[in-house]
Amino acid sequence: MSMIIAIANQKGGVGKTTTCINLAASLSATKRRVLLVDMDPQGNATMGSGVEKNQLTLTSCDVLLGEASIDQAMIRPENTDYDLLPANGDLTAAEVALLEMQERESRLRNAISAVEDRYDYILVDCPPSLNMLTLNALVAARSVMIPMQCEYYALEGLSALLNTVEKIKQTVNPELKVEGLLRTMFDPRNNLANDVSGQLLVHFPDQVYHTVIPRNVRLAEAPSHGMPVIKYDKASSGAVAYLALAGELLRRHEKAAVAVA
Repeated sequence: MSMIIAIANQKGGVGKTTTCINLAASLSATKRRVLLVDMDPQGNATMGSGVEKNQLTLTSCDVLLGEASIDQAMIRPENTDYDLLPANGDLTAAEVALLEMQERESRLRNAISAVEDRYDYILVDCPPSLNMLTLNALVAARSVMIPMQCEYYALEGLSALLNTVEKIKQTVNPELKVEGLLRTMFDPRNNLANDVSGQLLVHFPDQVYHTVIPRNVRLAEAPSHGMPVIKYDKASSGAVAYLALAGELLRRHEKAAVAVA
């Protein structure tokens, strides 16, 4: 069974897309079969994977509206070892159209079910809001990874997202759970960052990843070159951190699988 992970936070600029691209690349580097699904109309995961979003003929929009199969819309970007279901601004129109469709919150889940057996991991990049696109991602996913900066408003936003996850679990997706909380853009010289990080560890001791993603220039530069940071500069602290995150994720899942067995 593939692991379907939505990477979500309604707050923008916390490293969701960076995490999606680089975790997908890092899992691929460990020989896992990975699909990255872009559900953000900004199409940043698509561009960051080296694909020109405005030249696409088929996107996740067409898949959600039933105008193309997921197989028809998926591509393998040149600079990656993972498959991509790309997105662009057309998704904004899809969000409006979905409101009048049957099973509107399950469209992505139904589409993914046709290909999930081919992948070990399916990562879904969500838009920075709790809208119909994010709802589709959370209904399709088995778990949610929450990237967050250790700053003043982070804990408030986190509680809102956790409430949403709980509501979805109780209504349309009983499988859904929190995969983990990921501290991103972390600067250990910042007292506030250390304070918020400490609070996270106190309140969510089993859900905060040991891996911390640092502020890193190479990590910030990589998307403009259309490639994951491990392809752009594999020795950078950002690349090392995302490889460590992939390793931590794999160990957690192996441990959980042993426990179930």
